[in-house]
Amino acid sequence: MTDTRTVRRYSGGVYDLGYHVVWCPKYRRRVLGGRVAERLRELIKQKAAEKNWEIIACEIMPDHVHLFAKADPKSSPSHIANQFKGFTSRVRRSEFPHLKTGLPTLWSSSFLAATVGNVSAATVKRYIDTQWERPWVKTKGGKK
Repeated sequence: MTDTRTVRRYSGGVYDLGYHVVWCPKYRRRVLGGRVAERLRELIKQKAAEKNWEIIACEIMPDHVHLFAKADPKSSPSHIANQFKGFTSRVRRSEFPHLKTGLPTLWSSSFLAATVGNVSAATVKRYIDTQWERPWVKTKGGKK
């Protein structure tokens, strides 16, 4: 995970596109702790490597995920969010059967996707990296 500017090339030009993507479990349930969160982080890295997307920052809170990723111009923000959500839901629900209890689907259908300009990329990374320092968050992985 890096925070320096890297301009990439492809046959149609050059690009440096960063996206801040946030998504939540269905009903904003606090099910993203412990081994579930560790495995989610691994799966996000796996999907990013498969798609050749760069993860700049990732923080998994008990009830939502913050991700700052750099992707190619052919991947829309909604495609990026849905790739991570679909892949992680399918794998984790098979590995952690308790995630099927009370949740018709793991993830909410909504998400936030915001573009990140070069000037504010470090700010977004710092915001994601300091999620556990927010006054309303009591302990990492703990309950409110």
